[in-house]
Amino acid sequence: MPTNTNRLISLDAFRGFTLAAMVIVNDPGSWSHVYAPLLHAKWNGATPTDLIFPFFLFIIGVSIALAYTKLKERGADRSEMVKKIIWRSVKIYLLGMFLHLWPNFLYPEFDLSTIRWVGVLHRIAFVFLFCALLFLYTDWKRQLQIAAAFLIGYWLLMCYVPTPDGVSPDLSVPLKNWANWLDNKILPGSLYQKTWDPEGFLSTIPSFATGISGMLIGHIILTKEDLFKKISWIFFAGFGMFLLGAIWSWFFPVNKHIWTSSYVLHTSGLATMTLAFFMLLIDVWKYQKWTFLGRVYGANSITTYALHSMLTVVFYRGLNAKFMEAMSSIGMSMKMSSLLYALIYMLIIFIPAYILYKRKIYIKL
Repeated sequence: MPTNTNRLISLDAFRGFTLAAMVIVNDPGSWSHVYAPLLHAKWNGATPTDLIFPFFLFIIGVSIALAYTKLKERGADRSEMVKKIIWRSVKIYLLGMFLHLWPNFLYPEFDLSTIRWVGVLHRIAFVFLFCALLFLYTDWKRQLQIAAAFLIGYWLLMCYVPTPDGVSPDLSVPLKNWANWLDNKILPGSLYQKTWDPEGFLSTIPSFATGISGMLIGHIILTKEDLFKKISWIFFAGFGMFLLGAIWSWFFPVNKHIWTSSYVLHTSGLATMTLAFFMLLIDVWKYQKWTFLGRVYGANSITTYALHSMLTVVFYRGLNAKFMEAMSSIGMSMKMSSLLYALIYMLIIFIPAYILYKRKIYIKL
């Protein structure tokens, strides 16, 4: 818990601020009026919004390394750990399905054919399952080798191997690549982008490497060197990943929609350097008061995520439009009004999170 002095406060704050940023970018007052940095890149490239999801997966990887190392040191039975990992992954996936279906339950036009079987929590479930099991059965060197194999193999497949339909890879457009081809062939139900899905089957494989990158940084955190030296190593590891991602992007563009290998290194590098900065500021220099919002959000991250998703049926059934009209009537720009609504919504979600935090109630799957 956040009150435990053995817990890395910087990681809790990082998790919480990432979640708060996700609420802001997911819930503008109007999708027709959003500042460019708060939107995903349309295809190649990355905006600040494109950092949020991989930051989550990176944090999951770090948390796996810290939590399961402690369990192994306590002599926990590995078979029991495996059962709990599988069950937790199932619960996260089912929560993702529930949140996807939740608005439909309230309206008579609910149609089973519109179900989307993949999504954000679904991918989190898959990455957690794979990375946690990998951590139990391998050391950090093998984990690094597996991540490298995923990234290199994915690059070669996506850039140089024609699809079975004979389409040569063209990463300047969404439709001419293996990820799109597999989505159309094997994914049931509806796809987020109609003909492909950003959380589809093939692009989940390089996302495993994002989780592994967090596990590797967790390994550095667990070394016996002094904290300042750890932070130095973590920062330079992050800078190295970021630089390698920049070089790789010349051949394999940074792209969240298909989770390219350069995107993995680009975002993992930034996440690593951000964590190093948080550790220096929070854990070494003890500047902790400013982290309160992040720690509250991060203490019940799954609950907060679920609340922000479920309450949209209340706050996005005309209330947002009325808010936008009211702000426009007093002369506020539409984009600023949209951002203000997102910030207010983020603070509304903060209220139940704060109540749970004050009562030391931590809901986990």
